[in-house]
Amino acid sequence: MINTVEDVIENKNAEISRRTFLYSLGALALAGCGGGLGGDGQGGAPGALAAARQGGKPPGAFIHPGLLHTDADFTRMAAKYTTSPWSGSWNLLINNSHASLGYTARPVPIVYRGSDGVHAQNFGLLFSDVAAAYACALRWKVSGNPDYANKAVEIMNAWSAVLTSIQGSTEAALAAGLQGYEFANAAEIMRGYSGWAAADFTRFRNMMLNVFYPINHDFLIRHNGTEITHYWANWDLCNLASILAISVLCDDQAKWDEAINYLKGESGNGGIGQAVYFLHPGHLGQWQESGRDQGHATLGIALLGAICEMAWNQGEDLYGHDNNRFLAGAEYVAKSNLIESGGTYYTVPYVRYNNIDNVNQTVFSTSAQGHVRPCWALVYNHYVNRKGLAAPHSKRFALQIQPEGGGSGSGSGGYDQLGYGTLTCTRDPIASGAAPSGLTAHTMGGAVVLSWWGSAYATGYTLKRATTPGGPYTTVASGITDPLTYSDSGLAAGTYYYVVSATTSTGTTANSNETKAVVGVQLHTLLAFNESGGTVAADASGQGHAGTLAGGAIWVPGKKNNAVSLNGSSGYVSLPAGIMSDVGDATIACWVYWNASRAWERVFDFGSGTGHYMMLTPRAGNTGPARFAITVNGWSNEQNINSTAALPTGQWVHVAVTLSGGTGRLYVNGVQAGVNTGMFLAPFRLQNTTRNWIGRSQYPDPYFNGKIDEFRIYRGALSAAEVAALMTA
Repeated sequence: MINTVEDVIENKNAEISRRTFLYSLGALALAGCGGGLGGDGQGGAPGALAAARQGGKPPGAFIHPGLLHTDADFTRMAAKYTTSPWSGSWNLLINNSHASLGYTARPVPIVYRGSDGVHAQNFGLLFSDVAAAYACALRWKVSGNPDYANKAVEIMNAWSAVLTSIQGSTEAALAAGLQGYEFANAAEIMRGYSGWAAADFTRFRNMMLNVFYPINHDFLIRHNGTEITHYWANWDLCNLASILAISVLCDDQAKWDEAINYLKGESGNGGIGQAVYFLHPGHLGQWQESGRDQGHATLGIALLGAICEMAWNQGEDLYGHDNNRFLAGAEYVAKSNLIESGGTYYTVPYVRYNNIDNVNQTVFSTSAQGHVRPCWALVYNHYVNRKGLAAPHSKRFALQIQPEGGGSGSGSGGYDQLGYGTLTCTRDPIASGAAPSGLTAHTMGGAVVLSWWGSAYATGYTLKRATTPGGPYTTVASGITDPLTYSDSGLAAGTYYYVVSATTSTGTTANSNETKAVVGVQLHTLLAFNESGGTVAADASGQGHAGTLAGGAIWVPGKKNNAVSLNGSSGYVSLPAGIMSDVGDATIACWVYWNASRAWERVFDFGSGTGHYMMLTPRAGNTGPARFAITVNGWSNEQNINSTAALPTGQWVHVAVTLSGGTGRLYVNGVQAGVNTGMFLAPFRLQNTTRNWIGRSQYPDPYFNGKIDEFRIYRGALSAAEVAALMTA
């Protein structure tokens, strides 16, 4: 049996049946990808590419070569490979047996990864030959020696002439993903080479479409018949990397869209917002697998980093998506795997992670801590030397382990990534850092918690505050270093505006973006439901958060004046998208008249689907109590506040939920009926929710059957006395 140097990314749960993947060229033959062979030209003006990154890749406009490396990258490598630090990585490349003219490919018709109970694993033949094809292609592009180009072509032709399927256990999806994106990268380097016959290149692309892609696609839509969060992020990410790479190699817009939409989505664990599971102050992004072990956490950085670079070279800025969320994850993983002093690693904050299999990881895992993979040069050079941002931990990791090797080289991380990042990604230092950016402010526990991205050469940061937009500002704190966060407490109720600047050797940078925070209690939304006709419920708060009646919701006499009546089968009220995307501490309250008791109806449910939501149900389960729940990872990771009983029926009941810092409280008729002092989620963590409903669930649960009146949202948590006062307001 042949195994990778790295740990096999094992199946998450041994209870999953071992299915045999049987994808053959005959059974799943697909149409060949369109487009010509293309040339080595970068294609498109730099300005046009920069503009594209602001709004995504223009449909159908693929740049070649344009996966992990472009022509501009190869020009830089060719000019630098004899000088340090590029030369160290180059020497590792040319001394690796995979980059040898004596290397012999060993293709097989069927690759097996994971036991199917009959065949021995042989996927080592594939990953070794893929590493060789890439290494030889890279050696040719840097040195200009066509012998290595011919060797790369020889290896790829050998496999495209023989391979018909990838089988084994569920782990076949790992081989199709990891080696799929790597093989496509080798081919993208070689496209347009005069020694690669057009027919052979077409055959190779068809192999990628007919053998690799069907497995990638099937995994992402079915996850082997499991719930979408069953598999760890890396399973999704390697298959997404493969689809993205194949889409470029084959000029296939539909496959590109498939990968990009999944990466920006909120359902699968390979989505960027799910992989970087939780943002701690200072933009430290807890990686989804950090409670599992550090070998898998660092693999996630290698895979998502490769995805971001491939997308960047096509004009799609996934690096910057969601305020540089990938950088947040990279900095967290890098910091947690670096030694602070002596033999002691840095400590990082951690919140519980749970999924459908109830893994319930409550602490950061020190298993394999300090694990090294050749992925940090890419992260450091993009964010620091391309963008001028500070990425101190990624930078330190990159410089500490350079030169990065590849393939099976010592300390290279095995065959799960291509490596040689010091050669391929290192750029000359940027002349000056960017101004601080990405400043965010959220009121948590009554204090304003601020986080920002730093400047490449800064030695410290100054935080400034104003009471009017644009200033004048007064200094709150200066000399802030790591982490880049500050908690501004003891403020009087009101609205505050913040900026941050950096101190560098040449002076003070420009201010960052301005951000706003509200301290104390402020009315956010008030749907009095006093209308008597039409479908619009006015927002009396003046904030423009009007509701829309849908599905047969009607106006009826209510607790105070009129109310909205929901029929229990289709009626609900819809609120604007992103209504609480900037709210930390909060209160949600309303009057409820429940006609008949049914499990899992909703008083309200704000979310973007079954992965991200916060909801209040009058009865959780057949015999359960009233419950408030909030989650960013599905029902299995809900944080709950349970009442003592289900809400009564046939009478008006006042209910309220307050969230302040780590404490949530549920009130029924002005009396606290439940409390949870271990909550770490707040409404803003749900981000830009698109399905914000009164009376309807994210799940196919029953609609609410009854009446709702005086629906209120406040910034800030009302006190018990203030909640009680709402009953007589």
